[in-house]
Amino acid sequence: MWGWRAVSVAVLCIALNGAWPALAAEPVGQAVVIKTQVTGQSGPIEVDTRVHRNERIKTSQSGLGQFVFRDGTKLAVGWGSSVVIDKYVFDDSQSVKKLTIRAAKGTFRWVSGNSDSSAYQILTPAGTIGVRGTAFDFYVGPDGTTAIVLLNGAARFCGPGGCRQLQQRCDCVVAKPNGDMSAARRVDPSILATLGNQRALPFLSGNQRLAGGIGMLGGCNMASAAPERKDRARPPPAVAPAPQRQDPPQRQAEPQKERPNKPDKPHHDRPHHDKPHHDKPDRPDKHDGHGRHDDDGKPGNYGLDHRGHERHHDRDHDNDRNRDRGHNFNRGR
Repeated sequence: MWGWRAVSVAVLCIALNGAWPALAAEPVGQAVVIKTQVTGQSGPIEVDTRVHRNERIKTSQSGLGQFVFRDGTKLAVGWGSSVVIDKYVFDDSQSVKKLTIRAAKGTFRWVSGNSDSSAYQILTPAGTIGVRGTAFDFYVGPDGTTAIVLLNGAARFCGPGGCRQLQQRCDCVVAKPNGDMSAARRVDPSILATLGNQRALPFLSGNQRLAGGIGMLGGCNMASAAPERKDRARPPPAVAPAPQRQDPPQRQAEPQKERPNKPDKPHHDRPHHDKPHHDKPDRPDKHDGHGRHDDDGKPGNYGLDHRGHERHHDRDHDNDRNRDRGHNFNRGR
């Protein structure tokens, strides 16, 4: 009898032990966007995969995960991040009594859901972020340095060095685990140098883009920083498109101008060397003076014979005039 009772107790203990992990793995939300590589306790997380209480979520150096919890709270986990859903106490009114996440490192965006503001708490190595119906980005560096940038509502950061209130949009606080903490001031691109990481706050710089309404928040003039993505090949510089080549317009032939008619010797009537000899001065042509034999058989006498012919012509002309005078004289008598 006692033997059977001992067996029954043993079976009950095994059943209870087997049910305990199921109770511990209470689903608290699900993934709505997954890019590159995001892993959970059971391996890779995909879209619509449920996430559970006490589950650690990690992203690769180019990973991105967006999650929605049961009360409507939204959490974006950027590249190179690690976060644990530490506490989650859900009630029956579609809200939570307690939601605590522990951010070990990386970059995040938080948007509160339907629960009371006092139910939310974010733990970082440098202190605790208290939520006041709010939306904000925060970054946790490898050394625990934490930066918070308010996007909507209000928030409070408390660490070993005291507390800081973030009340204006784009207010920023930087805190270190040793208690050093900056005053709240408007964020600007110089914060990336302060944090020593040009990839910090990628949702503000636009280096990682979020989907849905959660991606409409942000800005704060951080887009001009645009830190370079190291996980992707750098795109080639933009080249202006070459203008389309157009054939030059055909040049129309100009109307030929009419040349004035020259009364004297036109150039196309006769070449210059075809002019008659009597238009030239009385001198021998250069190509005719050498080696030419005239009637007297002597070379080079062309000019002399020509002059003799002119004198003979003049004497004949004088004789004609004398005869005319004599004829006129006799008629007068």
